[in-house]
Amino acid sequence: MSNPWEEISLDDYEKHMSLDSVRQLQAMNAIMKEQFAAYPVDTATVLGIAGGNGLEHVSPDKFRKVYGVDINADYLRAVAQRYTELSGVLDCLQLDLINEAEKLPKSQLLIANLLIEYIGYGAFQRAVLQTAPEYVSCVIQINTDAELWVSESPYLHAFDRLDEIHHQMEEAALTAAINETGYSLILQESCPLPNGKALVRLDYRKTEVIQ
Repeated sequence: MSNPWEEISLDDYEKHMSLDSVRQLQAMNAIMKEQFAAYPVDTATVLGIAGGNGLEHVSPDKFRKVYGVDINADYLRAVAQRYTELSGVLDCLQLDLINEAEKLPKSQLLIANLLIEYIGYGAFQRAVLQTAPEYVSCVIQINTDAELWVSESPYLHAFDRLDEIHHQMEEAALTAAINETGYSLILQESCPLPNGKALVRLDYRKTEVIQ
């Protein structure tokens, strides 16, 4: 059976995420600006790139290579069309992170925003170990109601199948999983959303070599 994310149109996804009652697209854009600027790196991998929200903050003067990874080929085609100014810097890779983490390239910064919820802690650990970054920067969604983790909107039914792969996230559990891969928490910030949810950014730095 296909992954549910292969069936969700980018238009439905972005319209839902940008609604005034949701405002996750806008919040994520501001967070990604900070993520790209935060650390002295020149390579980055963005897991779950979707339509490329936030890539306008990639400076070719700073980054020599940015990898955008997604399971949805249509999303990646849209990214390539939208960000032609990053030609030579941006590489789009279609990968199923649950089953193909070993295909990820090495990079100094790994960004995973609203992605770990859909692959689970174990698959994310494998992605971190394969990428071997100096820094890991994640955003997870904290829900006040675990049953209503997708916000109400006219596009709600586009996301019906996500229940099949969604994992409820907790900051402490994510940090424990990342600690096991040899990284320590260096930043924790919360961004409240209009509907009672919150986006929590958690950044980690490599502390040891895992054999």
